[in-house]
Amino acid sequence: MASIWSEEAKLSRWLEIEILACEAMAGRRIIPRKDARTIRRRAKFNLRRVQKNEARTKHDVLAFLEEVASHVGPAGRWIHQGLTSSDVLDTTLAWQLRDAADLLIEGVRKVRAAAAMRARKHRGMLTIGRTHGIHAEPTSHGIRMALLHDEFCRAEERLEEAKREIAVGKISGAVGTYAHLDPSIEAFVCKKLKLQPGAATQVVPRDRHAAFAQALALVAASAERWATEFRHLQRTEVGEAAEPFAKGQKGSSAMPHKRNPVNAERICGLARIIRGNALAALENVALWHERDISHSSAERILFPDSTILLDFILADLEALIRGHTVDPKRMLANLRATRGLWASQGALLSLTRAGLPRRQAYEAIQKHAMAAWLEGGADFPTRLENDPELGKKIGRKGLREACDALRHLRHEKLIYRRCGL
Repeated sequence: MASIWSEEAKLSRWLEIEILACEAMAGRRIIPRKDARTIRRRAKFNLRRVQKNEARTKHDVLAFLEEVASHVGPAGRWIHQGLTSSDVLDTTLAWQLRDAADLLIEGVRKVRAAAAMRARKHRGMLTIGRTHGIHAEPTSHGIRMALLHDEFCRAEERLEEAKREIAVGKISGAVGTYAHLDPSIEAFVCKKLKLQPGAATQVVPRDRHAAFAQALALVAASAERWATEFRHLQRTEVGEAAEPFAKGQKGSSAMPHKRNPVNAERICGLARIIRGNALAALENVALWHERDISHSSAERILFPDSTILLDFILADLEALIRGHTVDPKRMLANLRATRGLWASQGALLSLTRAGLPRRQAYEAIQKHAMAAWLEGGADFPTRLENDPELGKKIGRKGLREACDALRHLRHEKLIYRRCGL
């Protein structure tokens, strides 16, 4: 990913665009064919000399053109004929972002594959679900992984759409009117680069770039969501899952016992940078008239950084998913820790089916639940069974059904199917 954004690679793309434009002009007999062949054969650049030129000209594209022309000879006069800097810059940026998107999509697919593998492995592995951080009702670790897979199916779709929207080139001149260029030149260059020509002013409208940056931020947010889940599951008080811990790895400079969720924490921190960059991309949409360059300085930072960071995040997340350890015994212990409270909704529904008004049933169940949790003594199911009125209404069958944890996995197959598994 980093190689896409190197200075050498960027200027190589500039050069290819300039050469293709000359070849397109030669094809329309605007410039001599022999000169286009000379340009293809001799056009090159030395990065140090480009940088030296830029120190004098204070203009990156002019500095580049001077260096290229010095290698070509008289035919060099045709290079950049009718073009403006943004033709080269924006077409290059589209090309870079398209290639970056391909790498990110590959990374997302690896995350999906890891999630699918763990979902199949942990199907039916009971664990307590939590809402607001508090025990709710049973689920399975497999369902968690299936939902992760589902979220990254959407992440892939978002990146595919962002790639389609950003892959737009522009070779239309100073304010985008083709005054000194035939539109066929643009069509030729874009076809060669597998980009689409698009309507533009002097620059490609920045809503496209903002949409791309927001897609990156959304994928990073999804990665952070699941990294946060693993961080919570690794907490000492929970202990249901833990990220990989390599042989020889150390958790703390002071406390040898520490095994911290550093990979997950790193994902969360880097995702914040990508979200911040998305805001800068939104700010870049409102440019003056046909163009200004307030967007340019920000984009030189935000797109390399965001694509490189997201590429890194996806690799980190894949390793975390693929390599995390689980503790089924701890999951069952946590499931039992609230002494049957997770069965409260099942008991409530049994009472309403038996004819008790919902409010009355809710308050009766809540009373026993709070007593079981706060006062100790008998657990929640036992309290219900021993209640003369409620026990009779619920009945042994209703109580057994309410306290059957496996009923919560009855539709696990359906959930998997909806998650693409």
